[in-house]
Amino acid sequence: MNNTQLRQNIIEELDFEPSIDTSGIAVAVDDGIVTLSGHVGTYAEKVNAERATWRVKGVKAIAQEIKVRLPFEKKVNDDEVARRAVDILAWNTWVPRDAVKVRVSNGWLTLTGSVKWDYQRREAEKAVRKLSGVLGVTNEIALAPAVQATDIRQRINDALKRHAEVEAARIRVDVSDGGRVHIEGDVDNWDERQAVERAVWSAPGVQFVEDRVRIL
Repeated sequence: MNNTQLRQNIIEELDFEPSIDTSGIAVAVDDGIVTLSGHVGTYAEKVNAERATWRVKGVKAIAQEIKVRLPFEKKVNDDEVARRAVDILAWNTWVPRDAVKVRVSNGWLTLTGSVKWDYQRREAEKAVRKLSGVLGVTNEIALAPAVQATDIRQRINDALKRHAEVEAARIRVDVSDGGRVHIEGDVDNWDERQAVERAVWSAPGVQFVEDRVRIL
């Protein structure tokens, strides 16, 4: 696929996504490398624009340069953003109570603390990024170690074999002490690559994933 056709497909996918106002977004493509620039009104739109772009076949990498530009009447003080973030985390049943701490500086949220599972860490970030006044989120929530490296490796390999979207034989998994996982191999598309990551993160004890899986 040439750059012109890929760029047009991305623009159409962004326009098709109802959660994004695309009027301020620009798209550039060079050999499968996509640059998203311009501005949107919320951080959630910025995240959704990147996700929509990854759905397009032929995208190899994304340079995310979109800025969040809040309308003046929607700007919120940091203390109010922090209060809303604490409240929404307390209401979220997937996030353990009092496990996540929030710091806000000029509209940018930093999440810290410790949880047992990666889905809890991702759920915390998902909950706060849709709040008005948020310009960005840094997720520094740690995962509490739970099991040995050999057990982690076995659980990951079993999960890959169960997953319908993944050809497990094409993926190699290495686990070191401390829950650090290295994965490499080949997949056919971005959805399959995401499925591999989800399978890896589903294993308890995984602390960090170095993903070198290639899209063919």
